[in-house]
Amino acid sequence: MTNAFVEDLRWRGMVHDIMPGTEEQLSKEMTSAYIGFDPTSDSLHIGSLVPIILLVHLEKVGHKPYALVGGATGMIGDPSGKSDERNLLDEAALAKNVAGIKSVLSRFLDFNSTAKNAPVLVNNYDWMKDFSFIEFARDVGKRITVNYMMSKDSVKKRFSGEEGNVGMSFTEFTYQLIQGYDFYHLHKHHNILLQMGGSDQWGNITTGTELVRRMNVGEEAKAYAMTCPLITKADGSKFGKSEGGNIWLDADKTSVYKFYQFWLNTSDDDADRYIKIFTFLDRTTIEKLIAEHKEAPHLRLLQKRLAEEVTTFVHSKEDFENAERASNILFSHTFKQDIRTLDEAMFLEVFEGVPLAELSKSEFDEGIDMIAALAAKTNFLNSNGEARRALKENSISVNKEKVAEDYLLSAEDLINGKYIILNKGKKNTYIIKVNA
Repeated sequence: MTNAFVEDLRWRGMVHDIMPGTEEQLSKEMTSAYIGFDPTSDSLHIGSLVPIILLVHLEKVGHKPYALVGGATGMIGDPSGKSDERNLLDEAALAKNVAGIKSVLSRFLDFNSTAKNAPVLVNNYDWMKDFSFIEFARDVGKRITVNYMMSKDSVKKRFSGEEGNVGMSFTEFTYQLIQGYDFYHLHKHHNILLQMGGSDQWGNITTGTELVRRMNVGEEAKAYAMTCPLITKADGSKFGKSEGGNIWLDADKTSVYKFYQFWLNTSDDDADRYIKIFTFLDRTTIEKLIAEHKEAPHLRLLQKRLAEEVTTFVHSKEDFENAERASNILFSHTFKQDIRTLDEAMFLEVFEGVPLAELSKSEFDEGIDMIAALAAKTNFLNSNGEARRALKENSISVNKEKVAEDYLLSAEDLINGKYIILNKGKKNTYIIKVNA
């Protein structure tokens, strides 16, 4: 083992805080480390990609990664970074979320591996469900003072009155003790010496290292902590969201095409950082890519490689290739022919969110004039007058080919026998769906 692991993470911008002695431990021997995942949903979004990638990096260099799903802590709610109390989930919703998160994590970490450093999946509900309140208060609560707990930023901010904060319930106040006990339990039963997480978790993680030290002696009291920065966009806006909300790691929540487009549309400043954080490309390859991108930024080489690597990692090579092909078709010189090569699922992904009107196939028997197609029959445009002006300005296209007022839509315009794409200028797209 060498300390190249932490050095590489630092170069990638993935180290925020690290406890003294952590690097020495990681360079000395195979070390077990864990990261917790909060089951607030039945999937994970790209905000969880950094901790997942940290665990994969850890495994790649020979350490043993543990992923903890918070079946117990999810019942309480982590106050870190929150300005108010979170609604508690019922057991059925929580069980569904835990199962969903396990399914997502299993795509990145092989929990069935027989390797010495094979990843392990644990659920803190398994050891917390039979822990009585009296036992917890006596064995855990007495080890950590209220003064120590009050010193944590996640607690102080909630009591400071900032941002309309109204204090904190006892339930949330105990969260750091329960997360701390997780570290103690995993340290005792799985010899886990390191907890990692986002920088907002530093307070909870160090409560865990403190608990391990206070409940053990000598060599048995060793515990370490490391956090990564919370990812932001260069313009200050929140990372991981688009106009449609969160970008999820499941294709049924965020289509592969939309996922691919999120990375492809990254700004130059963000792509420069994200290529290091979200890919496993080596330093030489990344520095060469950044240099090439700076010489010809209009080619967007960095964004294209970023989108390829992350889409392949989260979904598959085939999914990436399909999304790339669909993206290229939109700018193809042979659009009318190429668009017909997409299956219906990918077609709908490409045009997700585009205004859509449904017409019956019989209406196409004698053709539909363009003014009706734009206004009366679809309400894409507000009036016949607006439709007529747009046609006279030569700004209307059918399947990317300009048309005039005398054009009639017919069955020959249907893509895969069902769809017609209308454009007004470059920015306004509409879809007609034809039903039998």
